[in-house]
Amino acid sequence: MSRIGRMPIAIPAGVDVALNGSHIAVKGPKGSLERELSHLVSVKVEDGHVKVERDGDEKEKRAAHGLTRTLIKNMIEGVTHGYSKMLEIVGVGYRAAKSGKDVTLTIGYSHPVVISDTDLVKLEVPQPNQILVTGIDKQAVGEYAAVIRKIRAPEPYHGKGIRYAGEVVHLKEGKAGKSAKK
Repeated sequence: MSRIGRMPIAIPAGVDVALNGSHIAVKGPKGSLERELSHLVSVKVEDGHVKVERDGDEKEKRAAHGLTRTLIKNMIEGVTHGYSKMLEIVGVGYRAAKSGKDVTLTIGYSHPVVISDTDLVKLEVPQPNQILVTGIDKQAVGEYAAVIRKIRAPEPYHGKGIRYAGEVVHLKEGKAGKSAKK
């Protein structure tokens, strides 16, 4: 039995979980999320808890058990607290500016790069060298943060670019460092 899959998920006050066959809808103070669940597991809502169960020990059912429980837990967490990822912009002259729903990135290209809020993800610029990606869907927040990071990923020689807050970029030695070792 999956250790993660067998744990019940507590439903906090103010959150409504509705099951309709293999479709789940979660509504809370921050919004609502919907998802189609795997047919390999069964989901029950009882006594203020959500329980995920499986009826066999096949490999696919074992894999879907823990995954389904985690997806439902992330949905409940998202509609109550939300998710966020902080991105840092490192480099001389690199900056971000927010105007309306658009964030303009000046990151060393010949043109500014404009990214916008979506239905699931909101962008904030607390400082010119930081971007805060927030939303209620954990997958959407992580994916949009990865898309923004990919616009100018940290380069390995000077470390300039967009990185996650707290991300460690290991710098390589340049050609001068290599010849100095001889």
